[in-house]
Amino acid sequence: MDINNNNHHRSEDDEEDDALSAMSSVPPPRKIHSYSHQLRATGKKGRHHRQRQHSLDDIPKITEFVSGCGISGDSSDDEFYTYATTTNSSSFPFTRGDTGDSDDYLITHQPEIGEDFQPLPEFVGSGGGVGMFKVPTRSPLHSARPPCLELRPHPLKETQVGRFLRNIACTGTQLWAGQESGVRFWNFDDAFEPGCGLSDRVQRGDEDAAPFQESASTSPTTCLMVDNGNRLVWSGHKDGKIRSWKMDYEVDDGDDCPFKEGLSWQAHKGPVNSVIMSSYGDLWSCSEGGVIKIWTWESMEKSLSLRLEEKHMAALLVERSGIDLRAQVTVNGTCNISSSEVKCLLADNVRSKVWAAQLQTFSLWDGRTKELLKVFNTEGQTENRVEMPSGQEQPAEDEMKTKIASTSKKEKPHGFLQRSRNAIMGAADAVRRVATRGGGAYEDAKRTEAMVLAGDGMIWTGCTNGLLIQWDGNGNRLQDFRHHQCAVLCFCTFGERIYIGYVSGHIQIIDLEGNLIAGWVAHNNAVIKMAAADGYIFSLATHGGIRGWHVISPGPLDGIIRSELAEKERTYAQTDSVRILIGSWNVGQGKASHDALMSWLGSVASDVGILVVGLQEVEMGAGFLAMSAAKESVGGNEGSTIGQYWIDTIGKTLDEKAVFERMGSRQLAGLLISLWVRKNLRTHVGDIDVAAVPCGFGRAIGNKGGVGLRIRVFDRIMCFINCHLAAHLEAVNRRNADFDHIYKTMSFTRSSAHNAPAAGVSTSSHTTKSANNANINTEETKQDLAEADMVVFFGDFNYRLFGISYDEARDFVSQRSFDWLREKDQLRAEMKAGRVFQGMREAIITFPPTYKFERHRPGLGGYDSGEKKRIPAWCDRVIYRDTRTSPESECSLDCPVVASIMLYDACMDVTDSDHKPVRCKFHVKIEHVDRSVRRQEFGRIIKTNEKVRALLEDLRYVPETIVSSNNIVLQNQDTFVLRITNKCVKDNAVFRILCEGQSTVREDEDTLELHPLGSFGFPRWLEVTPAAGAIKPDSAVEVSVHHEEFHTLEDFVDGIPQNWWCEDTRDKEAILVVNVQGGCSTETVCHRVHVRHCFSAKTLRIDSNPSNSKSQSLKKNEGDSKSLSSKKNEGDSNSKSQKKSDGDSNSKSQKKSDGESNSKSQKKSDGESNSKSQKKSDGESNSKSQKKSDVDSNSKSLKKSDGDSNSKSSKKSEGDTNSKSQKKGDGDSSSKSQKKSDGGDSSSKSHKKSDGDSSSKSQKKNDGDVSSSYKSQSGKKNGSSSTVEESRNSHNKR
Repeated sequence: MDINNNNHHRSEDDEEDDALSAMSSVPPPRKIHSYSHQLRATGKKGRHHRQRQHSLDDIPKITEFVSGCGISGDSSDDEFYTYATTTNSSSFPFTRGDTGDSDDYLITHQPEIGEDFQPLPEFVGSGGGVGMFKVPTRSPLHSARPPCLELRPHPLKETQVGRFLRNIACTGTQLWAGQESGVRFWNFDDAFEPGCGLSDRVQRGDEDAAPFQESASTSPTTCLMVDNGNRLVWSGHKDGKIRSWKMDYEVDDGDDCPFKEGLSWQAHKGPVNSVIMSSYGDLWSCSEGGVIKIWTWESMEKSLSLRLEEKHMAALLVERSGIDLRAQVTVNGTCNISSSEVKCLLADNVRSKVWAAQLQTFSLWDGRTKELLKVFNTEGQTENRVEMPSGQEQPAEDEMKTKIASTSKKEKPHGFLQRSRNAIMGAADAVRRVATRGGGAYEDAKRTEAMVLAGDGMIWTGCTNGLLIQWDGNGNRLQDFRHHQCAVLCFCTFGERIYIGYVSGHIQIIDLEGNLIAGWVAHNNAVIKMAAADGYIFSLATHGGIRGWHVISPGPLDGIIRSELAEKERTYAQTDSVRILIGSWNVGQGKASHDALMSWLGSVASDVGILVVGLQEVEMGAGFLAMSAAKESVGGNEGSTIGQYWIDTIGKTLDEKAVFERMGSRQLAGLLISLWVRKNLRTHVGDIDVAAVPCGFGRAIGNKGGVGLRIRVFDRIMCFINCHLAAHLEAVNRRNADFDHIYKTMSFTRSSAHNAPAAGVSTSSHTTKSANNANINTEETKQDLAEADMVVFFGDFNYRLFGISYDEARDFVSQRSFDWLREKDQLRAEMKAGRVFQGMREAIITFPPTYKFERHRPGLGGYDSGEKKRIPAWCDRVIYRDTRTSPESECSLDCPVVASIMLYDACMDVTDSDHKPVRCKFHVKIEHVDRSVRRQEFGRIIKTNEKVRALLEDLRYVPETIVSSNNIVLQNQDTFVLRITNKCVKDNAVFRILCEGQSTVREDEDTLELHPLGSFGFPRWLEVTPAAGAIKPDSAVEVSVHHEEFHTLEDFVDGIPQNWWCEDTRDKEAILVVNVQGGCSTETVCHRVHVRHCFSAKTLRIDSNPSNSKSQSLKKNEGDSKSLSSKKNEGDSNSKSQKKSDGDSNSKSQKKSDGESNSKSQKKSDGESNSKSQKKSDGESNSKSQKKSDVDSNSKSLKKSDGDSNSKSSKKSEGDTNSKSQKKGDGDSSSKSQKKSDGGDSSSKSHKKSDGDSSSKSQKKNDGDVSSSYKSQSGKKNGSSSTVEESRNSHNKR
């Protein structure tokens, strides 16, 4: 194929003459009834000769089909049928001649109000209704997904410029969304209310959304996090700031003022990618360059308490308190974590850890000590990453290259050869970069996109290749699954279910074991965020639409709602109509005059709402085509100067600024498509997407191919494709293959940056389906064109007339015998055989062939009369498909788009090209849904339908559970095992433990003033493990509640900084809340447990049920929990073993202060009076109880042999085989526990076990069980005024 500019038109039909020599010059007999009967002066027919001269200039031109004309044809016209309308059918034939001819065309038309046209009859191709040519199924409710609550219906993306929603988060009563201009929230109480419409209250795109409140404008929101403990929502932003927002913002009726932020500070230099709250209320945030920062709750609490006028001071306080974790793990310029971007953070509240996900690695941190525990990759392999600071080798290399380049510049001038060489080298470098990038595709496929903590405490991560990986709490990879081939973008959990959102728009549900439960197509765009609340799983798509899926969907509830909504279809169905003008012209690299454009488009555009123009051969030079192909290969599609000239010229012809608005365009080499919309229709048209498919020279060059535009009109999808197919008479199969290739591979993406200003869309990057085509399973993915409600193909299809000579064609054209010429049309023959444009329609052609003409020769006498004498042909066509499956289909929600053709002709008076421009005007009826009204109906069904209410009532069921104690008293380093039992014999229970608040106990106050930490976090002196999990039926789980001393360089006591040696010695109390839910229940049952830390050995009185408390020691023996009675030491009158009767496991040892009679556990035989707790041996190491010494009351632990006065405490270290209470400094992942003794002169340290030294070790408990040790506790028996001293055996669990 020759793509040269000069000989393109001369060479595309070079072989036609050879094909003509084998054809008969005598046409076959024609039927009596034809179009020519209406226009011919005589029916005489003579033989045609090549040398015959034609004079056709004076023959009148017919550009429109007249409804009164007779129409007839042969048997091959059985596939013709006309537009079917929605009113009562009444058909009548228009015929001339023999009325008994069964082959007459029938025009069926039912007059409607507002219609002033006669629809043209149409020819329908065979082969439709199967495979990718099947008309998409439509219904009032999508049959392939559960009915949903459309909180915010899909907005047109042109309305969302600068306002795109990017994330969502749920509180108990609200759904918050972060957008590019701030945040907004919906109250669930208003979820079913109608939208505000196009009013002053909302902007375009939110007309049908449920009522919401919007914040003042801020930098784009990148992440959200809910802090229920303090009724705050925290947001991270692109400008590096973190902001807080009050949940309890009171909205006054009629108050449209945006709400404002609370505390805000500059957290990072780059965008804040993720924010989370740890188990201890600290806020963690991450950004670019591997930066992770911690903002302690103490510093934020102080700033939150400041007044509004002290806002600047509050921000400074928080900014200065930030802890840079990357700096802490960087020693001498080397860092253990990668410098790549930290994509997301995850708070493991089960074990008080924090996960940080980077491109290929994870880092695991201790949420309490803020120390780095582990760095590992996506394969689960531990990485000893050491990143060096940037050295001088690379800059030196660059400097050397610069010197060489400068030397060559001096030696050789920038001549043509040098520039060509530079261009070639640049192209080679581009290819090298692309190849390098392609080599890393496998690594990119393993990139982590999302993380979630499941109900059973396991961690799940999702990758760009669709892989789901399950991890335990220590970063060990357990198993992986792949249920979908597209990239995972988000997770959400509810009870025992895990919801997964994919880039393809799918949502899947898996159980805790990774088994697939259900899945459906939730959106036609990527699902980027999900959140759970109010019995719904809310999903946010890229386009900004938010839908709520009930937690029991799919299920019986869906069928009830679907049938109820179907009965109310007419209440929310709306019908609209629009007229669309399609213009196609092969301009032959020329330019058009204003008169030509007015004749082509301006004269018929007065009543159209949408105008689509397609041009071919805008520019066809070999150099231009090669450059265009190069740009396309790297994603550039900005078009050319000549293409922009055509767009601007046509825009002026249409009075673009006053009447029409340009929406978008796309150019592929010589192909150009552009779309305009009338301004009064602009609010209903949008979502412009573009596409291009080259078909020339190895499917790479754009001299042949197709360019497309996809738009949404009244919520229905329409696609317009401008094509230029293979040339030459005999290339029928290549043309068919070109169409097939375009139909299969055309995938729409967002408009380019060049076209964005015209289209009114953002130039920022957005995830699209086509971005992951390489990972999409073809069995699950349908072609974009196959999914559209209306598809229009137009352009230079290059199909010719066959079996006819040049003179015969000229003669029949002069006599306007178009019915016989159509029998020689290649396109019609191929469509009838079902080999191309399967199932599509075209109006009957009543205009002369549009190819090939000599330029600037008016009338039909301008057909090519040169040496080649190309046979006239209908190369330029318009073919379409709507949602009709039969001629009788009426416009409804099941068949939402029904089109008819009002006009189909060519402008024969335009002579600026060798092709004549073609135009086709459609009248399109569109049935669509009023989303606001349907949402109201959805809410009415949920609230009033008895069957639905019964199903929802079943969701309130929570398995019965009990906790072993509601009062816990801890002394230093004490551990208590809280037992949670699931009494139900068939359903699992899911629990999570939070801290409602803590308070300092004051002697002069009877009531406690609780202060919650961030997200109901635990105080630093308290460790609760595991803090969440699942309990199997008729089983129990043991939770370790442990006191652990913790000191930082600066602690806060009542908001006052205290040095670690100025320790707060007051008793503290915290209230733990055990929240229990079923595997899929919307209700929560709460158990409150009071935990008190007694700093001194003073006497305490704790009110508790006498029948509910007893002293016991629990020991793990081969996975079972046994209750051991505490031993009583005979002969010791001061040590008594007290037992309480109701299963409460609080054992208390009570002491009197110094100066009175000190009670000691047991007397050593050699005369020493040191107290120690005895331990059951059984080959295990001994654990010695620690007592904090005070100035007034000293309680000492037993001294080990040789006068060693070191008391050893047993420490639990999760995931290690041997957990030792040896403490390190400088980066060691353990914390020091320092004790004051005798005025601070001697400290109590932990030591390793040596020969003959019996130290205590915590031994690892398998399968995630909890290990805990029990130490002597101080307390007082309820109802008794005397103090007793109680010693208990302390055991380690295996």
